[in-house]
Amino acid sequence: MRVESEWAWTRRTLLRTAVAGLMAGAVHALSSARARAGQLPEGRLTFLNVWTDERLTVTYRNEAGEYDLDALDDVNHIFRCHATGEVSVIDVRVLEHVNLVQKKLGGDREIHIISGYRSPEYNAKLVRTGRRAARNSLHMQGQAVDLRIPGMHPKVIRQAALELGFGGVGYYPRSRFVHLDSGPFRHW
Repeated sequence: MRVESEWAWTRRTLLRTAVAGLMAGAVHALSSARARAGQLPEGRLTFLNVWTDERLTVTYRNEAGEYDLDALDDVNHIFRCHATGEVSVIDVRVLEHVNLVQKKLGGDREIHIISGYRSPEYNAKLVRTGRRAARNSLHMQGQAVDLRIPGMHPKVIRQAALELGFGGVGYYPRSRFVHLDSGPFRHW
């Protein structure tokens, strides 16, 4: 039997409440994505956090469109800030964006997380040291992910994301990763 501290229970309750709010806001975005993509793909993804070497295969949404809060807790954990260990709620629209891109590419390959959630302290450090991080990065709100898909050139990932016209799409050729976020459609 697993015993959680009072703090962990409170954090989990907070995360679940925040996820419920995000899911309500995601309904419109998902309807738009469904219209663009035809049918929303299965809510199953496989991740590798390149900093912690942790893997997660997760079904975060069922066929009826209902999100699994325990699975989302697992996603929040693997997307945590690798520099501080801080966990935050990941916007389900980010997961749906990643999923739509993955399925458009015709596969179910492992997705390598370069950067998911970033704590404000870590993001500020990246800005100070001249790394390409925005002061008000969506990573700090759990609304962005930088990723690679092994065996897939980042240009191909970027093109698939651009064709969907959903969220933000950034391409970093030197670092060989793509940025996806749940903000308005734009690209760089």
